[in-house]
Amino acid sequence: MKSRDSWVFWRAVSILIFLASIVLLAFLLVQYRLLRASYPYQISVGGVSLAGTDPQEVQQRLIEAYSVPVEIHYRSAVIDLDPNTVGFQLDVESMLSQADLQSANLPFWNGFWDYLWNRPLPVNQISPVVTFSEARLRSYLQDEISKRYDTPPIPAQPIAGSPSFSPGTPGQTLNIEQAVSLIEGALQSPTQRVVTLSSQPSSPERPSLDELETLLKQNIEVNGFDGVTDLFFEDLQTGGKIQFASQQGQDVSITPDISFTASSTIKIPIMVTVFINSNGKLDNQTSGLVVDMIQKSNNTAADTLMMSLDQVRGPLIVTATMQKLGLRNTFLAGYFYPGAPVLELFNTPANSRSDISTDPDVYSQTTPSDMGVLLYDIYQCSQSGNGTLVADFPGQIDQAACQQMIRYLEEDKLGDLIQGGVPDGTLVAHKHGWVSDSNGYILHVSDAGIVYTPGGNFILNIYTYHPIQVNWDQDADMFAVLARAAYNYFNIPSK
Repeated sequence: MKSRDSWVFWRAVSILIFLASIVLLAFLLVQYRLLRASYPYQISVGGVSLAGTDPQEVQQRLIEAYSVPVEIHYRSAVIDLDPNTVGFQLDVESMLSQADLQSANLPFWNGFWDYLWNRPLPVNQISPVVTFSEARLRSYLQDEISKRYDTPPIPAQPIAGSPSFSPGTPGQTLNIEQAVSLIEGALQSPTQRVVTLSSQPSSPERPSLDELETLLKQNIEVNGFDGVTDLFFEDLQTGGKIQFASQQGQDVSITPDISFTASSTIKIPIMVTVFINSNGKLDNQTSGLVVDMIQKSNNTAADTLMMSLDQVRGPLIVTATMQKLGLRNTFLAGYFYPGAPVLELFNTPANSRSDISTDPDVYSQTTPSDMGVLLYDIYQCSQSGNGTLVADFPGQIDQAACQQMIRYLEEDKLGDLIQGGVPDGTLVAHKHGWVSDSNGYILHVSDAGIVYTPGGNFILNIYTYHPIQVNWDQDADMFAVLARAAYNYFNIPSK
C-alpha cells in the first residue's frame, strides 16, 4: 500500500513538473515571439543597438546619435561642426529595411533554442547609410577653419631696383585632404565624434608675374638704356607670359608687335626649316653646317644650308615655313652674302607701324613674341613629341629632331647677354645677334633662348635698338640683369 501511494505521489509530481515545463516553455515562446516582433538584440544599426526596440524608437535613437556635433580639435582651437552645416542626411528607412531583412532571415527555432539557453550571439552590424556634401565640407574647412587658424606663408617679394627677391616665410596650413577623410569617418559613427586635425608646412608662393614684370621694368630704368627695348618672357610650366616694350623709359604699345632686325636670331628659323626639309634627320655634312651657323654664327654656313633648300629661293622657303607656323612678322628676304638681292619685299603688321620704328632690315625681321612662339614649339616638341611643329609638319619632324635642335642651340657659348646673367653651368639654348651700321656702330642687339633651371624653365627674348649707337657694356649688362631677375624668380632662396 505504501508502495502504491508513493508511486501515485511521484506520478502526480511528474505531471505537475511536466505541465509547469509546458507552461514555462509556452511563456518563453510567447516572450521570444514578442522579442522577434521587435528587433533581435544581436542587430546593431550604425553602432546603435536595437535590442528590444520598435522601429519608432530605433528611428529616434539613430537621429539623436547622429545629430551630435562633430568635435574638431585643430591646433589650439576646439570647434563643433553641426552635421547640417555640410548637408548631412541619415537614411533611416534604408537602415531599418536592412535590419528588418536580417531579422526575418534569422531561423525561428534555432533562435528560440539559443534564447532558451541564453547563448550570446554575434552582433550583426548594419552599416550606416549617410550622405553629406563634400563640397560644403571643403568650403567649411577652408573658410571656417583654415582661414581662421592657419599661419599662411608670406610670399617672396621682389627687391626694387635689383634682380633679386627676398625669401618668403613658410607657414602652417590645414591638411584638408586628411581632414575630409577624418570628418567623413566621424559623421558615419554615432560614438566616435571627436577628430584631431593636423597642419602641414606650406612653402612661400612665388611672386606674381605682374611683380616680375614690374621688377624687369625697374631694372631697365636703373640701367638707363635710352633706346628701344622689347622683352618677351614665358613660364614653360604654367604658360604665363610677359611682354612689354619701352623707349627712353616710357612704355610703348606692343599692339601690334614692334619689328626688329632679326640679325643672327633668324638662324633659329633656318635651322628649323632645314630639319623639316630633311624629315628630321641631318647627314653629317648638314649637321656640321648647322653647328657652324649656331655656334660660330657663320653666315656662309647659313647661306649654304638655305641653298640646299633651293639655290635661289632658299630664304623664301624659310619665310614660308615660319608663316605656316603662324609667325606673321618673321621673314628672310635674301641671303647673307654681300650684294645678295632682295628676293621679295614683305609688309607685316609689325613693320607697318607709323608710331615707332627700329629701322628694321628689309632682308630679315622678327619680333620677340614671334621668336617666343617658335622656341616654345621647339621646346614642347622636345619634351613630349607633340605640338605645333609636329602637327603642321607630320612625318617631317619628331621629338628626337627637336631635342637635337636644343643641343645645337646650347652650343652658342657667348657668355654675355642672357648667359651672362645666369649661374655658371645653367643650360641656355639660345641664339644671339647684333648688327652694326657702315661706321661699325652697333645699333641692334638681340638674344632669344630657353633657360633651364632647377626651379623651372623659361623663354626669354630681348631685342634692343638704338638709333645712334648701342653702348655694348651697358646693353650687355642690362640683358644679364634681366636674365638674372627671371632666373631668380624661379629659384628664390629659402630663409
